[in-house]
Amino acid sequence: MNLYLKYDTYFACKKILQEQFEKFQLSYNLKSFWEVEFKETVPGPTLEVLSSSLNYYGIQIVDNHKNILAQRIKDAIIEIVYMDERLPYLKTSLYLAEKLNHRYSYIANIFSEVTYTSIEKYYILQKIERSKELLISDELTISEIAWKLNFSSLAHFCKQFKNVTGLTPKIFQRIIKKRLSV
Repeated sequence: MNLYLKYDTYFACKKILQEQFEKFQLSYNLKSFWEVEFKETVPGPTLEVLSSSLNYYGIQIVDNHKNILAQRIKDAIIEIVYMDERLPYLKTSLYLAEKLNHRYSYIANIFSEVTYTSIEKYYILQKIERSKELLISDELTISEIAWKLNFSSLAHFCKQFKNVTGLTPKIFQRIIKKRLSV
């Protein structure tokens, strides 16, 4: 028997953080999707053990300026892609520059330096990952998904999807439905 699990990444991560911080008796505030502010200084040895515990779940503590900025860029992109409404027409470059309070050229350079990819490629990858979730949920048509994720056309969405996954959205959906029915 196969089970299909649907999860909310943000909720799952938040729950893991909550459990780990309580385990170490740390007072904290979640400032944003992945940013945590501790109410008191965390001793080095505790931070090391906490880091190891979080690594078990694939969560890493980011510790230098460039890595922190790259993570904030990723968070902002994920925030955009997972908006409940249709993605905004606002240019990603303007949104990121305004949100992160840096020139876009600086943001783009840091992101490329740290991640070895461009913001545009990362953004497309996140949109495709979101589209896979929407295709699996079967609540929207492929055209509605393309519109919701602000692709310029259905053809553009299908081309981007195939470039990333090697499959068209329709074939991807068919494969998933077949696996779920077994």
